[in-house]
Amino acid sequence: MLIERAYQVGEQMGLAVWTEDEAGPYGTHPYETVSWQPQGEPLKQPHEYMPNGTAKILTLFHPADGHVRVKGVASTPNTVLHPWLEEHLTEILADLPPSVPSLSDENNRACWETWRQGLSVKFTLPEQLPSLRLLLVCDNLAGHKTPVFVMWLCEHGILPLYTPLGGSWLNMAESIQKILKQRALDGQHPTQPQHIIDAFEAVAKGWNQHPTPFEWGGKRAQRRQQARLRKRHRLGASGACTRYPIRRHLSLFEKWRCS
Repeated sequence: MLIERAYQVGEQMGLAVWTEDEAGPYGTHPYETVSWQPQGEPLKQPHEYMPNGTAKILTLFHPADGHVRVKGVASTPNTVLHPWLEEHLTEILADLPPSVPSLSDENNRACWETWRQGLSVKFTLPEQLPSLRLLLVCDNLAGHKTPVFVMWLCEHGILPLYTPLGGSWLNMAESIQKILKQRALDGQHPTQPQHIIDAFEAVAKGWNQHPTPFEWGGKRAQRRQQARLRKRHRLGASGACTRYPIRRHLSLFEKWRCS
């Protein structure tokens, strides 16, 4: 899996690995929370409220150091999403070590193609490619695949890695968004979309004062590993295994008992 590989070795290879996602929409209604209320006296919230619009959150997250960039918006058309991404990705690239073009054109293209191996659908890379500097993990919405935006990414040394259908769990931006949502909205009753936006941006600012790096793995990875191990049959005398059970050779006495 290319995205898992990016999380595990991308930074070690000198490539910045960022994730991107849009969260929401979040409505103007009371949000549940866990409280320390005495048993039988639950925390009460108004049941009547007036829907007054929604807000969405644009997110760029750097798992290696835990920093997050957030912006609240009313909606996320390409005319809103693309300029925001281009602005912040340009700032991120400016903070990276300068690129030293030491590879030939063929080797540089091969470096790009390394991160596209195994894909059944590939967009066409430009003829002139800069040095690859950043891998951007994002979902496969049509807005992320528009030719103009993809060309802009490639021209700036950024390769998008799209999560497959049903594979949003591969995007670590989902995890930081869940944390920010809990801190910003749980137990709150925003009455204006701007209240939601302000809460998210304030929480993100506080998070960045003491960010927590994320590492790839966790329970999902453990379950996948356990599933793979369950399909293997251990063999004696060495560390070998087989994916098919080997029929046990029965002695004459055992054959007699089974007969």
